[in-house]
Amino acid sequence: MEDSAQNRLLIKGGRVVNDDMMQDADVYIEDGIIKQVGTNLHTPGGTRVIEAKGHLVMPGGIDTHTHMQMPFMGTQAIDDFYTGTRAALAGGTTMIMDFALPQRGESLIEAFHRWRTWADAKVCCDYALHVGVTWWSDKVAQEMEELTNEQGVNSFKMFMAYKDTWQLSDEELLESFKRCKELGALAQVHAENGDIIKENSKKLLELGITGPEGHEMSRPEEVEAEATNRACVLANQVHCPLYVVHVMSKSAADVVSSKRKQGHVVFGEPIAASLGTDGTHHYHKCWRHAAGHVMGPPLRPDSTTPKYLMDLLANGDLQTTGTDNCTFSAAQKALGKDDFTKIPNGVNGVEDRMSVVWEKGVVSGKMDPCRFVAVTSTNAAKIFNIYPKKGRVAVGSDADIVVWNPHATRVISAKTHHQAVDFNIFEGMEVHGIAEYVVCHGRVVVEEGEVRAISGMGKYVPTPVFNPHVYGRLEERERANAPCKVERAPYEGPVAQLNGQGMQEGGIIPVQQETFYTRGPTRSGGVNLHDSSFHVSGAQVNDKSPKRPSVKVNNPPGGRSSGSFW
Repeated sequence: MEDSAQNRLLIKGGRVVNDDMMQDADVYIEDGIIKQVGTNLHTPGGTRVIEAKGHLVMPGGIDTHTHMQMPFMGTQAIDDFYTGTRAALAGGTTMIMDFALPQRGESLIEAFHRWRTWADAKVCCDYALHVGVTWWSDKVAQEMEELTNEQGVNSFKMFMAYKDTWQLSDEELLESFKRCKELGALAQVHAENGDIIKENSKKLLELGITGPEGHEMSRPEEVEAEATNRACVLANQVHCPLYVVHVMSKSAADVVSSKRKQGHVVFGEPIAASLGTDGTHHYHKCWRHAAGHVMGPPLRPDSTTPKYLMDLLANGDLQTTGTDNCTFSAAQKALGKDDFTKIPNGVNGVEDRMSVVWEKGVVSGKMDPCRFVAVTSTNAAKIFNIYPKKGRVAVGSDADIVVWNPHATRVISAKTHHQAVDFNIFEGMEVHGIAEYVVCHGRVVVEEGEVRAISGMGKYVPTPVFNPHVYGRLEERERANAPCKVERAPYEGPVAQLNGQGMQEGGIIPVQQETFYTRGPTRSGGVNLHDSSFHVSGAQVNDKSPKRPSVKVNNPPGGRSSGSFW
């Protein structure tokens, strides 16, 4: 039984920041729920007090995209649900959204329960699960319904890459999008053209390009943009809302932005990696350093990409921030030391996401603290239908709170981070903004940099379907844009009769002689030479004319030559 000081908590003197407002207020928490927000609060005796003067009191972060201990490319991600969620809390993230990914032909239900088994005993913070649709059949369609109705899953991820393992065809994508629409779920896509990637990889290896730079070369920016556009078109044609995970390039982000302006219900998710670093590292002389940055889609070598994506995130063209946290040690990355296609794809980010977005977004002047809260927490809660339980500091919301010190700084390093992985893609970056206190379920789990997370303390969070934030305008939009037939008088003229082979009965229609001419006959009654009487089939104009006698030609065309050619 937790003591009263842990059950009751007062965060005093801070500035409460939500996505739509800031106010100077105290926050009183009891039994894991926010009970009061305001000034001059009346609190019971035995309440623990956190002094937050000069600090920001914000909703805990929600990382929309992680892969803890995921089996992938012959190995398994080194950060499991304990080390991964512990690191998340250290950085101010109080909820992750992971992916249950079945192998081709495997039951989605079995994969979901396997991930639940891995997570439930280890998670230090709350979590939800997206489920991958990695193959298609009637059984998959049935299991999607069971997952939405009975297991609290409202999002399904489809892959347009990883050919021969997870990649779906366009026909299968359409079927999965249609099923998501029927179930009120949100369709997600990993948008890259897997066919092109496979072809490019083969050519590069034949040229002897085996290092990490080959990974980026095989998946150029337009390959991501093409798939993003195709996914948007397919989803829009069947009126299915779409969520594009890990937007990594300017051109893919432009597609999302453009489609939203056209009225598509589509959301874009840049990640900490694409906002905080770039793909020039693929060309580093140190193989380990270069391989440590390999992920799919790849980081882009255009060094202006992070700023561009941050601008779109700040102005609302992109909506959430995840990490695609899927970490592998140096030894695991070395599985691809002689072949870039065998380097396990994945980077870190779950611990540093909040600080990277604050540094690149708020400190740079691109966004204010309210927008920071929106893109790191609130928008995710709204899109995945767990708002205002999550993503807001308000009475009745879960007491998942970060007390943020905007003035403190730290230097990111693999030597000091809490993750199990031995590499950090943000190595050496100085960031302003630190999660000085983190409260999860009303418990203080991070205090002045010290992490006090407890394995298994987190809970699975169901995500209900038919989210009004996602589906609220779809029904009216579908009705407004419904195709309308043209009312006209029925056709009453003759109709050709076809035989069983689809040909007009009576065989080939005889060609009438007069159809050959557009001009009248000459004054002498002959054929006008401006017109042709030739036709490749059927009756010809000169069929009844007597055949001309053959004429022997003694001289070739152009006259006899005095030479020996003729």
